[in-house]
Amino acid sequence: DINQRTIDILDVLLSHEPRIIGLGVYIWNVTESTELIAALKRLRPDITIILGGPEVSYETAEQRIAQLADFVITGEADLAFGELCEKVLDGRGPLMRIVSAALPEMDALALPYTLYDDNDIAHRVVYIEASRGCPFKCEFCLSSLDVPVRNVPLDRLLDEMQRLLDRGLRQFKFVDRTFNLNLNISRAILQFFLDCYEPGLFLHFEMIPDRLPTALRELISRFPNGALQFEVGIQTFNNEVAARISRRQDLDRLADNLTFLREHTGVHVHADLIAGLPGENIESFANGFDRLVSLRPHEIQVGILKRLRGTPIVRHDDQWQMVYSPNPPYEVLRTKCMDFATLQRVRRFSRYWDLIANSGNFTRTAPLLWHDGSPFQRFMQLSDWMYCRGGRTHSLALQSLAQLLFDFLTSELHMNPHVVAEAIWADYVGGGRSDRLPFLRPFIGERPIPRKGHVADESAIAGPARQKRHQASLQSETVLPPN
Repeated sequence: DINQRTIDILDVLLSHEPRIIGLGVYIWNVTESTELIAALKRLRPDITIILGGPEVSYETAEQRIAQLADFVITGEADLAFGELCEKVLDGRGPLMRIVSAALPEMDALALPYTLYDDNDIAHRVVYIEASRGCPFKCEFCLSSLDVPVRNVPLDRLLDEMQRLLDRGLRQFKFVDRTFNLNLNISRAILQFFLDCYEPGLFLHFEMIPDRLPTALRELISRFPNGALQFEVGIQTFNNEVAARISRRQDLDRLADNLTFLREHTGVHVHADLIAGLPGENIESFANGFDRLVSLRPHEIQVGILKRLRGTPIVRHDDQWQMVYSPNPPYEVLRTKCMDFATLQRVRRFSRYWDLIANSGNFTRTAPLLWHDGSPFQRFMQLSDWMYCRGGRTHSLALQSLAQLLFDFLTSELHMNPHVVAEAIWADYVGGGRSDRLPFLRPFIGERPIPRKGHVADESAIAGPARQKRHQASLQSETVLPPN
């Protein structure tokens, strides 16, 4: 567990008296893993440390964590790890510390789903892999290096899904980068889950945003409200920037697909944008953000460009003056088109957007911010104002956020306080909360807490709590913006 102290992880590992310890290394655990291995090598230098994973598969030799380890496997190590362990245990380890794994055939791999225990099934997000690789060449993404696309044999995959369903699993997160690339396979998987649907089933997929043909649309529209979540990576609406980073997408078709999903299905739509791409300035990013808001995804994740090891995004460093953090997750700090201060503002914007808009806690109140203007400009105004007021972007209680929204809308945007209070109250009690917000009392009085059944019933909607709040808000009356 990455949240455990290094000393506690050491205690658990060493209690097993291992001869070999293998670690998968990613941008989110490389710092902690380096600390762990450094301590292991001091305590037990006789233990063989083998590393794998995307973080150490590229630029390997220069990394401290790789220098501490005995062996590093680059590439897909499913089979190579076992083979290397056998050699080490037999005393015939390879001469080279860095082992390049051969690309395994998917039908040769044992599927890992029996390793999920009952606690995992009951309490954790369970990740499913139906395919590997990506046919696209987006220069910021590690998946662009994984060619060709390979699929897990469909019959084996569906057999495993049935076993997980039989054990009680109801939330599946597919990690395929392009789930809807092979339409025959994606339709078969969706049909399987539709045929065995039970209340509470929730399926997450990453989708190619401009590829949603009629046959797939018809199947998607048959799922109950909230049972599906699609993560759609848009990244930029600037065609020139997209071409620069070798990204291909049809923006008109993308817009049509998002409109279909919002108007004709119960799919929860999570869309991604990236700030800091080479050659994109804040005005271009703002225009793209506003266009995306107009397409009404339930969530918009604003990410900051990362320089992932091995990706060709570095070829733009000189021309576009790209400066990245040397520390994980290697986010861009400055570009020719966005200075450090601007990117910091976008980082804060992203955090506040997540707390207010993406959370589903303010589905009626948030749109009041931009009812007569640019969503990006208005929310950036709120973001700057909130940061000046409190100087932080974390540890903000829901009641504090509600108060800040009320104060900003009424004092900075001069909106009718009664209209704002009604929106905040509807959002607050719509989430099933039974306490009151004292600052609303002068505007709505001592209004009774609605009984269950008088607010949208989230229990009838599939999915995690955050997604349920978004879907439930669609069943409630929307507060109209002030005149």
